[in-house]
Amino acid sequence: MSRIGKLPIAIPAGVTIDVKDNVINVKGPKGELKQAINPNIKVEVEDGQIHVTRPDDNRESRAQHGLYRALINNMVVGVSTGFKKELEIVGVGYRATMKSPEVIELALGYSHVIYIKMPPEVKADAKSERNKNPLITLESCDKQLLGQICAKIRSFRKPEPYKGKGVKFVGEVIRRKSGKTAAAK
Repeated sequence: MSRIGKLPIAIPAGVTIDVKDNVINVKGPKGELKQAINPNIKVEVEDGQIHVTRPDDNRESRAQHGLYRALINNMVVGVSTGFKKELEIVGVGYRATMKSPEVIELALGYSHVIYIKMPPEVKADAKSERNKNPLITLESCDKQLLGQICAKIRSFRKPEPYKGKGVKFVGEVIRRKSGKTAAAK
């Protein structure tokens, strides 16, 4: 049996779960999420817990058992507490500013600025303090969407290994390389 799949999911106060026609709908104080589920996987809500079961031990059923349990758990956590990611911009002249509540303007050393429009499910905030690296904070109830947006922002200027300039997650360690050693002789 799947170690992840067999664990029950506790339903916190204020969260309601509705399962109809292989679609699970989770509502909470932070928002509402929907997820389609394979008809082979059974989702049962009882006694304030969600149980995910599979019909047999086929390879596909085993794989989907843990997958859907993890997706449902992320939905429950997202609508109750939410998810938060922070991106740090490292580099001289690199900056991030909020043009409006849903548009971020990035200056990342290109000849043009980059504008990113946030979906309504994601709340963004950009802070630029003097003598500190600019910080972008993103919050959402949808973990997949949040990760996708963070990856998109990071892809505009990935951290390079020589000086460490670029967009990185807060706490991410960049493996640094030494420069040219032939010039030192």
